[in-house]
Amino acid sequence: MSPTRVGMRLKELREEEEGLTQEALAKRIPMSRAYLSRLEMGLHDPSLSKLQAIAKALGVKVGRLLE
Repeated sequence: MSPTRVGMRLKELREEEEGLTQEALAKRIPMSRAYLSRLEMGLHDPSLSKLQAIAKALGVKVGRLLE
């Protein structure tokens, strides 16, 4: 899956299902808001450990980020 698709799915889950801002999610993970923003824009391909941390913070399985 391309970084762009992962980023789009991440943004969708963050906004629509959790109602979180980038800042709020970044604090939960923890990671910088700027890095999270770059992930959502598809500028970075997150590592498995980052995907796991994001999924945990959103309360979903990693597979939901990859749908």
